[in-house]
Amino acid sequence: MKKTILLLTALLVTLSGELSAQREVPAPQNVYTRKSLSLNGDWNYFADVQEQGYYDYRMNPTPWGFFLNAKPQQPSDLIEYDFDACPTMHVPGDWNTQDEQLFLYEGTVWLKRDFDIVNLKSSERQLLYFGAVNYEAIVYVNGKKAGRHVGGFTPFCFDVTGLVNEGKNFVIVKVDNKRHADNVPTQIFDWWNYGGITRDVLLLTTGETYIEDYTLSLAPSPQGKKRRTIDFSLSLNQEKAGQEVTLSIPELKINQKFVTGADGRISSQLSTLSSKLILWSPETPKLYTVEITCGDELIRDEIGFRTIETCGRQLLLNGKPIFLRGVCAHEETAYTSRRCNNASDADTLLSWARDLGCNFLRLAHYPHNEHAVREAERQGFLLWSEIPVYWTISWQNAGTYANAEQQLRDMIRRDHNRAAIIIWSLANETPHSDARDQFLSRLATTARSMDSTRLISMAMEVTGAANYVNRLNDNMNKYVDVVSFNQYIGWYRDVNDAPKMKWEIPYEKPVIISEFGGGAKAGLHGDKGQRWTEEFQENLYIENLAMLEKIEGLAGTCPWVLKDFRSPRRALPGIQDGFNRKGLVSDQGQRKRAFYVLQGWYKKKRQ
Repeated sequence: MKKTILLLTALLVTLSGELSAQREVPAPQNVYTRKSLSLNGDWNYFADVQEQGYYDYRMNPTPWGFFLNAKPQQPSDLIEYDFDACPTMHVPGDWNTQDEQLFLYEGTVWLKRDFDIVNLKSSERQLLYFGAVNYEAIVYVNGKKAGRHVGGFTPFCFDVTGLVNEGKNFVIVKVDNKRHADNVPTQIFDWWNYGGITRDVLLLTTGETYIEDYTLSLAPSPQGKKRRTIDFSLSLNQEKAGQEVTLSIPELKINQKFVTGADGRISSQLSTLSSKLILWSPETPKLYTVEITCGDELIRDEIGFRTIETCGRQLLLNGKPIFLRGVCAHEETAYTSRRCNNASDADTLLSWARDLGCNFLRLAHYPHNEHAVREAERQGFLLWSEIPVYWTISWQNAGTYANAEQQLRDMIRRDHNRAAIIIWSLANETPHSDARDQFLSRLATTARSMDSTRLISMAMEVTGAANYVNRLNDNMNKYVDVVSFNQYIGWYRDVNDAPKMKWEIPYEKPVIISEFGGGAKAGLHGDKGQRWTEEFQENLYIENLAMLEKIEGLAGTCPWVLKDFRSPRRALPGIQDGFNRKGLVSDQGQRKRAFYVLQGWYKKKRQ
């Protein structure tokens, strides 16, 4: 009888949790300026290979799951887990590099964090924010389900008001990084599948009504105009009219009040003298302090103003032609080769890119963490931000498309105020088909509807060459503003072909070479015809740069890649050892000979 009562109680708890689990809300813009409690730090964890903490032995969801964080109430109680007796790992962080037993692990890991809340007010909301969890996260607060999120590189947020208590609380996250055919990215990709809670966790405290999103951007202005227009929009978390909002940009002497409409939104334009407005650029990465208040809520941000557009085959930043001296970069640290998660991690990589002569970074192949984006903006790097629609996605699967679109929306929502980002990228190296074209064109339409102030592109493939003539032919050309493609002459084709190559780009749009390059092991030397030597990679760069110079409308280059990075697809013993070796810098910070070839070319491009 007692066992039956306990079972019914557990079932009711589970059902109650499921019914209240539709708690996901849009992640508020600029979470780091809001009132919050950091849940970063040491979390207890253990791997659950057969997911027994979630399913029973019939593979049905169990009411006795590990999310209950149950404790024995008497000596005879059978509970076969104990978070408090488990080791800890640091969050944010990946489990692969914190526990050698989990280095290659793909599956479920449970993580738990205790926290205290002081002075909990019924008039306030509590939002549980995750910067990113790879790949599926099921989140429980005090034993009740807060929600589920799928996707490894964008933020998500649950309204946990009513689940948290004054005093002691705990949060448990079931993290699963297994790869599936219908995921985004899909089962195969050429980077390390870092599992875990890889970015910040915050408990945000807001009022019942709060600023959910805001946008400040510079509207294009005809040359010769003495005034520039700043577009300002804002939305509350609920449709509520009559809320007074104040926008202040002290340096521009802007201090203006607005009132929300019936939809809880504001949309307005502000004029400023052109002579007073310093435009953001790589040479002058000017950011203005912005303050937005609504009731008791105050949000501070640093925002730059600039325009990015195209004119024929030219790329124009603030109305002037610019050549993007770029390099691709993965979100992996220097020296330690773990997942990056803070500004300090980004600083070393950015310093290498600066020494290389870059003014542009392609953030591959997924949105990087917000700290890195903001740090790059402060230092004057233009950015390409991309969602992981990579290689062969399940183009005809409705759930896959929904996931990709959600990742796109989340990327744009988080970073649409970052002047550094000039390109939203939809995909990388996707094989041509009608289904693929429909999938990507829908993404392009979504991106353009959300943000008309940036350019849209994607890394296309050149599918073949006849008589040394490469002609780019991709149906997505009509949906992108910039034509970008990857090519590997010298690595997947003989480098001696480079001088013979001709490129035909039949679109009146700027061209970016989104990838080129080849591998070398740092310190391995030999003849320029010997693969894997620094001399081979050096010669490849010399021949490729001479070839690329001849492309009409070339507006930028992004060689692959800044730094050697981990990949399970790269297993050659003594050479790759689990690393993609196409980096211009080794994983240990050694600059290869090709680094200096590109550095010299970029120096000429600056002149």
